[in-house]
Amino acid sequence: MGGRLRAPTGRYGGRSAEERQAERRRRFLDAALRLFGDTPGYRGTTVAALSQAAGLSTRQFYEEFRTLEDVLAALHLQVNAWAEQAVLDALAEADADGSALADRVTTLFRAYARDITSDPRRIRIAFMEIIGVSPRLEEQRLARRARWVDLIRAEADAAVARGQAAPRDYRLAATAFIGSVNGLLHDWTAGWVDATLDEVVDELVRLLLGMLRPEGWRPGSG
Repeated sequence: MGGRLRAPTGRYGGRSAEERQAERRRRFLDAALRLFGDTPGYRGTTVAALSQAAGLSTRQFYEEFRTLEDVLAALHLQVNAWAEQAVLDALAEADADGSALADRVTTLFRAYARDITSDPRRIRIAFMEIIGVSPRLEEQRLARRARWVDLIRAEADAAVARGQAAPRDYRLAATAFIGSVNGLLHDWTAGWVDATLDEVVDELVRLLLGMLRPEGWRPGSG
């Protein structure tokens, strides 16, 4: 397929072409979440099966996407965007409440864990189906991980400015920490970690607080 087919333009049924296109795209992504995130998974899904699950035609598929990989890429970004928004909303509440660092970090990870695990299919998209598909999706996965690293670095720098964390360059520490988050949640999702989600979150909180407040450091000690 050399490129996407051209979608119809103009109004139909009281809706604009843009509104109809957005609705079709949402239906394809909803269907992809069901198929890619459960059975048969991304590698076992065909364009015809996805179109059928969305209640749309294959022609309509090619009006929105070129390949199934495009759908997986869009879905991976959407799952991460949902989780990021949940975290930002929780942090905004923490800002308003003036939460202590430990409470703030707990709020951050509970919001992330609550969103990403609210549907097991989201976890599979974020941590399993995206792996090993193509160099393009690996680049996207790493870029999206870098965005989470930047969020943790920003939180660490803000804690330093408030005198709640030890001052230092958190670039490598934040990268290592996000690797721990991804690895632990992947293993928990796969059933390789015998723990509740609350226990997993508590462990991540301890890791981050240990990074921000190393042994021997005290507020005001520089």
